[in-house]
Amino acid sequence: MVNEYMFKNLMDSLVPITRFNKGEASRIFDEVSRSGTKIVLKNNTPACVLMDPKQYEEMLEQLEDYSLIVESIKRLDHNEDTADFSEVLCSLGISEEQLEGFEQVELD
Repeated sequence: MVNEYMFKNLMDSLVPITRFNKGEASRIFDEVSRSGTKIVLKNNTPACVLMDPKQYEEMLEQLEDYSLIVESIKRLDHNEDTADFSEVLCSLGISEEQLEGFEQVELD
């Protein structure tokens, strides 16, 4: 059952480039808005993927998050020197109480 569903979704996502040549671009873009993605075929070979811009942006964010996770794992595996938050504060002569009331900032 799952294989039939996956096959149907894959088949529904394929768009021959001839549809663009026939002036159906607007209709294809509407299909992308509804379904999320389309794979454009040229000579029965995938030539490009059409994707909703929001979905594309989310995918890029996930890739960036993944690369940051991979980098942090590499650094931890190489036993690079790390410091606990409280150690950093102490070395700067700052107490956690002094930080209360400040807005938290997210660092990349």
